[in-house]
Amino acid sequence: MAIRKIRIDGDPILRKRSRALESITDRERELFDDMIETMHDADGIGLAAPQVGILKRMIVIDIGEGPMKVANPVLRDYEGEEILYEGCLSIPKFSGAVKRPHALTVDYMDENGEEKTMHATGLLARVFCHETDHLDGILFKDVTLREDQIPEEVREQHERELQGE
Repeated sequence: MAIRKIRIDGDPILRKRSRALESITDRERELFDDMIETMHDADGIGLAAPQVGILKRMIVIDIGEGPMKVANPVLRDYEGEEILYEGCLSIPKFSGAVKRPHALTVDYMDENGEEKTMHATGLLARVFCHETDHLDGILFKDVTLREDQIPEEVREQHERELQGE
């Protein structure tokens, strides 16, 4: 396993659409492992392959329940919505409020090439949306809300979190 360089906003690869995988080989399994190590080293909870310079539809997620390795994610059946602040390893020192679904269903291929489906809620659903956007060349700053669109209670909660409360 190896820590890879995270691409930063301005790098043109972050604006390109990633290619779907036909299968998972040892090369993709190694990339998944490298991505997890890179994400953990950077204190992230999600990372998409374009963020390490690879245009493949691969993401890794770890919201504290163990790492997930996901290829070719397809999001569907959105439920509800939440506005919360997000950050991104490719846009250091920037956060913004984003409206995302509270829950969704994800169809994907796991690290063994098996087709799977899962239901994701809360933070996990949000991370799936954020990382899948990366696969389509979308950065979260592209979908952040204007200040006047952010509910006061969301702004206040974000301020408390920044102050460590």
